[in-house]
Parts: sequence; structure tokens; C-alpha cells
Amino acid sequence: MAAVPLSTVSTLSTGRGAPVVRTSVRPAAPPLLTVREVAAELAVCRATVYALLERGEVERVWEGGSIRIPVASLEALLARGRR
Repeated sequence: MAAVPLSTVSTLSTGRGAPVVRTSVRPAAPPLLTVREVAAELAVCRATVYALLERGEVERVWEGGSIRIPVASLEALLARGRR
């Protein structure tokens, strides 16, 4: 999982020699979701998610032979109020 910096590099003086350099990081939000994650988010079964994919209501991305759904596509579906 990639790390996203929260801020620029900061230094901390210890009073004993060279300063300590620290960076704050947090895990990046996943841009792609699995079919199972989308099903859990929508509170439906996986077959319903596959039906949404077949109808073109949700965008799919192939990642190494696995289907992934972009978060933006799920958000657009929810904004349309369709399930």
C-alpha cells in the first residue's frame, strides 16, 4: 500500500548532535474496489454488482484478471440513487 505524506519534512532537535528528520505518512485510500467491497457498500449480493457491471451502470477496470470498480464510479451510482 502506498503512503501519502501529510506534510513536508520536519526536523526535531534532540540537543545531542544532528537533528532527527521525520516525515508523517498515512496510507492512501484505495482508488479501486473489489466486487465484494462494492457489494458490502451497497448492501447487496455480488451477483447484483455483476448485473450492474453488465448493464453498464458501474465502470469496471481489469487488474491482472480481476475486476475492480473505481471509487468514483461507485460514488456516481450512489449520486444517481440507483441500486
